[in-house]
Amino acid sequence: MKRRVFCGAAVLAGAGVSLPFARLIAAAEETAQPASVDLPAIKLSGAATTIERAAVQELRASLHGTLLTPDQDGYAVARRIWNGMIDKHPALIARCADAADVAHAVTFARERELLVAVRGGGHSFPGYSTCDGGLMIDLSAMNAVRVHAQTRTAEVGGGAWVVHVDSAAQKDGLATTLGEISNTGVGGLTLGGGFGWLARRFGLACDNLVSAQIVTADGKLRRVSAHDEPNLFWAIRGGGGNFGVATSFEYQLHRVNPQVVAGHVDFPASQVSDAIEFYADLIAHAPHELSADLALSPAADGQPGAQIYVVYTGDAQRAEQVLAPLQRFGKPVKNTIARTTYLAVQSQFDGPPLDPHRSYLKGGFVREFTPALIAALTQEIKPDAHSYVYCQNANGAVADRPETATAFSHRNALVNMMLAGSWDDASFDKQGRAMIHANWDKLAPHTDGYYVNLNDADPKGADRNYGRNFARLADLKQQFDPQNLFRLNANITPGRAGPDA
Repeated sequence: MKRRVFCGAAVLAGAGVSLPFARLIAAAEETAQPASVDLPAIKLSGAATTIERAAVQELRASLHGTLLTPDQDGYAVARRIWNGMIDKHPALIARCADAADVAHAVTFARERELLVAVRGGGHSFPGYSTCDGGLMIDLSAMNAVRVHAQTRTAEVGGGAWVVHVDSAAQKDGLATTLGEISNTGVGGLTLGGGFGWLARRFGLACDNLVSAQIVTADGKLRRVSAHDEPNLFWAIRGGGGNFGVATSFEYQLHRVNPQVVAGHVDFPASQVSDAIEFYADLIAHAPHELSADLALSPAADGQPGAQIYVVYTGDAQRAEQVLAPLQRFGKPVKNTIARTTYLAVQSQFDGPPLDPHRSYLKGGFVREFTPALIAALTQEIKPDAHSYVYCQNANGAVADRPETATAFSHRNALVNMMLAGSWDDASFDKQGRAMIHANWDKLAPHTDGYYVNLNDADPKGADRNYGRNFARLADLKQQFDPQNLFRLNANITPGRAGPDA
């Protein structure tokens, strides 16, 4: 079963939105409202409010893009994000054409204290890309990519997908770290850190960020870099969407041959424990040019198996030597390792942009595959048609930077371990989430912190997750977003000192 099917999300929690409101908006979507009727909406506090139609028309006139309300054609599709479990109805959707549109939308929301969701690629796992009753700021049209081969940099729109960057950069034999699924948006991925097949070699996506353009809560468009507003630049590299709407990014690119060696080796149930131990040793000692992920999912016979995915992007003449230990290990039931293209690797887990599956996920960082963790993975967790475990490599060059170099602080992890679930029937939601929670309770004691881009929307404190970086982040949140306008994320409370401050 493809990893993408399981890379899930939770129903948005804590937004203070009631079911009757969702039904009201749904009814508006199905039955056009008279143009003179004010729009029901939700404030940041969760309180009900209305937006005057005259104000809606004024905002619409200010945009180069389009503004959708529930009674308009296109709204039903625009409100959807990839996870079929997320079914939200924004009061307004601003489909922005440029940074000026974003600034107008942010100002409109701030002045009316409206709930705000920011949609880049629409792939926020917890469903933060949308909301009930608020304003969705949709960047999907802002997806242009301009590669500068001489300086090995790329200018990328905030709504671009990974594939937009990869396709343009690989024409010149270049690439940068940007996830493992090509139809993921680069925005949320980069702001939260940004793992990928190149992370062990070149660091996280945020480590390769040269500069960004960001609209902060005051409606100002700011250029941030190591020299321009360096404190804000530090914060957006791992601090998630807490500080504003990133309208564009400038990335450092690297030489990456379009031809790579990649594939997966699958092991049966009888070898799962040994495969986990082998993987842990492999990823701890592999050269930076080799990335390796571990999946625990049902094999062809229905029994839990182990799959080790590898991508080698180094010198082709060394590929055989580097991969020899894996090629010799155990008695695999399948081995697909071969020469392929980097673009094919990046798209191997892709699913539909609007996936009908209902997906849910829990995750956390693992520093060591202890005997206790291996026992939990092999004896207590039984992957089946509805769930599986995926461990994404998180070391190598990621660890080359100090914990405080960027807001992303998890520099000493070995892998990001995820327990993911997927099903088709909405009636299974409660049971499915309970199943994932029960199993995650067995794995959570072996984790330390979580990756904000690959987790659920269950309430949890962000303070301990950012460790020594939290106090600085909280101060910067107070400076740039005291109203907490940008709260649909792994939220940082403005100005609140963390326990490690």
